[in-house]
Amino acid sequence: MKPLVFAAAALALAAALPAQASEELAKKYACVACHVVKGAKTVGPAYADVAKKYAGQKDAEAKLVEKVKKGGTGVWGQVPMPPNAAVPDADVRTLVKWVLSVK
Repeated sequence: MKPLVFAAAALALAAALPAQASEELAKKYACVACHVVKGAKTVGPAYADVAKKYAGQKDAEAKLVEKVKKGGTGVWGQVPMPPNAAVPDADVRTLVKWVLSVK
C-alpha cells in the first residue's frame, strides 16, 4: 500500500511543478507587478482573463509571445505593457503556455 501512496504523491507533485515553475518565472521577471493569476484586473489583466479571451484561438500562443516580447497597448485598455525583450524566448514561451492554461 505504501508504494501506491508514494507513487500517487509523486505523480501529483510532478503535475504541479510546471504550474509552480511558471508562476515562479512570473515572479522572477516581475510580471506580478501588473498581473494577478485570478481576480480583478490590476494594472494589467488577470491571467485567467487572458486565458479566457484567447481560448480556442489557434495562434494565441504566437500572438502572446510577440506581445510579451514587444509590448503593446489597446487590447486591455490604454495602459501600455512594456516590452520584455530581455526575457529569454524559452521563458516567454513557458510563461505564455502557463497563462493560457490558467482556469
